[in-house]
Amino acid sequence: MMNLYREFILDHYKNPRNYGEMETPDIQYQEGNPLCGDEIQIALKLKDGVVEDVKFKGHGCAISMASTSILTEMIKGKSLDEVKKIGKDEMLQALYIPIGPTRLKCALLGLKVLKAGVYGIHEWPGEEEDK
Repeated sequence: MMNLYREFILDHYKNPRNYGEMETPDIQYQEGNPLCGDEIQIALKLKDGVVEDVKFKGHGCAISMASTSILTEMIKGKSLDEVKKIGKDEMLQALYIPIGPTRLKCALLGLKVLKAGVYGIHEWPGEEEDK
């Protein structure tokens, strides 16, 4: 079963969903992990407070790119309030594989970028727990 989940991660890494540029996004934010060099930008197009479209671009390890691809699929069609409620545990569950402490920042980078863009901040409550 674990091999199936690893294939799921590799598929999202090799064939990322919602990857690319977005013209005139309503929300856009970019950030990286200076320790490993991963860099992600997420752009949102909203309609009546709902994520109508989402794009991301960047570079990084398989975990950071796959988790961001999965995250973009999770948020399409959700309201900003619903997006704001997505937390660390929900993101990690969506990966279907155990993430060790050294890969945690990679797995959560997309979520961090998304939250920073949606909230307009660079850190969100609880992030200091991961430092």
